[in-house]
Amino acid sequence: MNRVPADAENAHTSSLESCPSLRDVHSINPTQLMARIESYEGREKKGISDVRRTFCLFVTFDLLFITLLWIIELNVKGGIETTLEKEVLHYDYSSSYFDIFLLAVFRFKVLILAYAMCRLRHWWAIAFTTAVTSAFLLAKVIISQLFSQGAFGYVLPIISFILAWIETWFLDFKVLPQEAEEENRFLIAQDASERAALLHPGVLSDGQFYSPPESVAGSDEDSEEKQDSEKPIV
Repeated sequence: MNRVPADAENAHTSSLESCPSLRDVHSINPTQLMARIESYEGREKKGISDVRRTFCLFVTFDLLFITLLWIIELNVKGGIETTLEKEVLHYDYSSSYFDIFLLAVFRFKVLILAYAMCRLRHWWAIAFTTAVTSAFLLAKVIISQLFSQGAFGYVLPIISFILAWIETWFLDFKVLPQEAEEENRFLIAQDASERAALLHPGVLSDGQFYSPPESVAGSDEDSEEKQDSEKPIV
């Protein structure tokens, strides 16, 4: 005799457990969702994310740091003017550091153009600059005579190589994944706000409510007595 109520109770509990998403959607606060969406839209209006801006600053640091080391190297060799004329006007692949400076300028232009101006969301640009930098530096270290020119023969190629690979690591493991995660969160919050708008259509205004005028107490009884009095007496 108790099987039917037990089965009905189990079916009712299973139906409630099968709809957790509806309870979750009902528990959404539309105000919090709209605030989160507005914050994401504010980031989009900036044009560039914070982590991408940090990457662009690091690329700029790469160029400035290599330039600083090259200027120090020019001073160490006997003056900027004479050494600059020797390394630029009378360029020699085996002994000049001018090509390492041009390599830093090349990385800066390509990466800023791709990831700051064009806002590229792919790794091909950084892969191209890192591959060119690595191949050029390896060839220069093997063929040239930089190691016989003192400490700068070691410092400039090694630092240029390390900075190029740090830029690759930072873009591939920080910039692109974080921007993709923020975009997914924005889409989820936008979808949840649309569901919340359908489930919570908003507060109705006072003019949308209508209440019929209240009837006077005892009016029904008076009308019945009036109808009885108006009936003809047989």
